[in-house]
Amino acid sequence: MREVDDDESAQARAFRDGQPDAMRAAYQRWSPLVYTIALRSLGSVSDAEDVTQQVFVAAWRGRARFDPDRAPLASWLVGITRHVVADTHERRTRERRAQDAATATAGEEGVVGYEDPSRVVDRVIVADAVAGLGDPQREILTLAFYDDLTHVQIAERVGLPLGTVKSHIKRSLQRLRARLEVADEASR
Repeated sequence: MREVDDDESAQARAFRDGQPDAMRAAYQRWSPLVYTIALRSLGSVSDAEDVTQQVFVAAWRGRARFDPDRAPLASWLVGITRHVVADTHERRTRERRAQDAATATAGEEGVVGYEDPSRVVDRVIVADAVAGLGDPQREILTLAFYDDLTHVQIAERVGLPLGTVKSHIKRSLQRLRARLEVADEASR
């Protein structure tokens, strides 16, 4: 453990006592350290800048809890930095999960919480028409349009030649089109 000189100890006590010049001096001296730790952990300049600001705001607000006899100011700031960095990682994870959930929901239903009734009817009619296809056509169309697989991937998955998969897709789409046209005429 390194020796804390009298000047550093006096600066730490002045910081704890709330002297504005001590805050400025602490920021000038220790912000590069805080920034470097945050940047290495988070990999983002803007996040590292935000963390640095949050650390010094938290330190200033919580300075009454700082005891210069227990630890140097730099160590205390590093401890706060670790907590703020961990919180930033947790926030990123929550935001990513929320974004993934919103994207998945929006992809399935359009606007979250509302779906145009005519789209629901169309989906039911299409699902019914696809269900009316026999296998392997139903499976191939499901893999192509719901699982978004390429023709080559479908051929590998179902164990059929690529040309056969393409023919099944073409004939199935023609049957679906004819069936949906009949359903559309009947609804008018």
